[in-house]
Amino acid sequence: MQDVQNLYRLWLEETADDAATQQELRAIEGNDEEILDRFYRCLEFGTAGLRGVIGAGTNRMNVYTVNQATQGLADYLRSAFENPSVAIAYDSRICSDVFARGAAGVLAANGVHVYIYPELVPTPMLSFAVRELHCSSGIIITASHNPAKYNGYKCYDPNGYQMTDEAAAATYAFIGKTDMFRGVKTMPFEAGLESGAIEYIGNDVVEKFYAEVLAQQINPGVCADAKLRVVYTPLNGTGNKPVREILRRIGQADVTVVPEQENPDGNFPTCPFPNPEIREAFGCALSLAEKQGADLLLATDPDCDRVGIAVADGDGYTLMTGNEVGVLLTEYILSCRQKNGTLPKDPVVIKSFVTTELVTRVAEKYGAAVQSLLTGFKYIGESITKLEAAGQADRFIVGMEESYGYLAGTHARDKDAVVASMLITEMAAYYKTQGKSLLDVMRDLYREHGMYRNTLLNFAFEGASGMEKMKALMQALRDNAPTAIAGMRVTAVSDYLSRETVDTETLEKTPIDLPRSNVLRYLLPGGSGVIVRPSGTEPKIKVYITAVAADAAAADALGTQIAADMRAIMHLD
Repeated sequence: MQDVQNLYRLWLEETADDAATQQELRAIEGNDEEILDRFYRCLEFGTAGLRGVIGAGTNRMNVYTVNQATQGLADYLRSAFENPSVAIAYDSRICSDVFARGAAGVLAANGVHVYIYPELVPTPMLSFAVRELHCSSGIIITASHNPAKYNGYKCYDPNGYQMTDEAAAATYAFIGKTDMFRGVKTMPFEAGLESGAIEYIGNDVVEKFYAEVLAQQINPGVCADAKLRVVYTPLNGTGNKPVREILRRIGQADVTVVPEQENPDGNFPTCPFPNPEIREAFGCALSLAEKQGADLLLATDPDCDRVGIAVADGDGYTLMTGNEVGVLLTEYILSCRQKNGTLPKDPVVIKSFVTTELVTRVAEKYGAAVQSLLTGFKYIGESITKLEAAGQADRFIVGMEESYGYLAGTHARDKDAVVASMLITEMAAYYKTQGKSLLDVMRDLYREHGMYRNTLLNFAFEGASGMEKMKALMQALRDNAPTAIAGMRVTAVSDYLSRETVDTETLEKTPIDLPRSNVLRYLLPGGSGVIVRPSGTEPKIKVYITAVAADAAAADALGTQIAADMRAIMHLD
């Protein structure tokens, strides 16, 4: 605690000329718990960069922690590249533009050329710019779908996906050597523009991005024919301009935007949790859709790399899960490209290993191979890059994560809600011309392949004590693996940290050919199972449950029992 208090006093001294920071620090004087939470650690820089609550302190997102990270990044880039350059983008969150321009000033002062978008844009447009402008790295200031109090700082490598473990570790080492108050070189943003060290990314790059997205259409013209009615919300984020523009260009004329959530606003006043995974994010859109009689609702998160949907269902609307949308896109793209004669030889679908195995069942029907990779879209990006290097980029059909992230095309190496919104709209229009809704198609797939009920449990662990609880919980599961869940024997236990799977009956061990990760997986009979992992971006443990049964009622009952047992096993009931 003494070290924490010393850090607190150091910040008071070093920010004497920063009135806002001084006011914030003085307000917590004597509050040991608050001081501990702000200073017990430095925000950890990993493959997901930085993410934290906005505010003063080493465990907060502020200009000092952002500039320190950027100085470390500049030092790493100068050690690894000749004449390095960085593309920068930012979203609508509080201080995103401030952090982005500050980072640009640090890079420019260190001799790293900067390309920056002149206004907020989606994360996939940053991924695209890194490759289009042949940059050494990229920075996006965003906290994705977190609540308003958060912001983040993600770094990309030259291939357009998030930094690899090796690059992140090297950057973190440089960050650790940087005094955030005295060791950071910087210059005013405007001075960087005037000198040419910083330049705005032009509209030509934006148009090239749009062209790449439009090239992913499967059935051009179908939107004009279907008379589909769409309600769209960007959730006060970056999707407003690009998603609407793409829908306009594919002929989707009937699009109504939720007015309360149309314009950028980092406070997210009508949506405290701007996450398209939850029904609350659709509140305003659902009210509007009922008035408009919409067929389809689209909601993109603040940095527009995820998209969620709701579909008209009788007198109301049903929200579809990220897994279901991934299955639908797999079926739609593969079936239509097979019908159109554009399906390549040996097609590949790539998904995270927590994404439903129903994707695999659908893909197999069309002769497509499925790669199941660790959670984190960078792994999907890496796989696409390997296909491209082998001259086989055309084999890539679609990539997905169950957390509402999708990518078609190789223009970006991160999930892209712009192209996903386009394809979902086109898909809904296509099936509407056949007299079907997306729900009808999903029900057909369940009848064909069996009911896969995928649910996610989130357990939050805030603050310094929460981090320790998470570590202890994961260790307890390793020390005492469950032998049965929901009355079914656990047939195999996979530990992605030790990278091996153990058959519980024969005790035979099989290696896992994936990078080390703090993940545990329990396989149950019939394809059911459980995956447990700490979140890489939030203080949470996530429990992914798969219940496979012949019908919805049986799958729901099994999923409920698995969830209850996991809460008891983890002592979280």
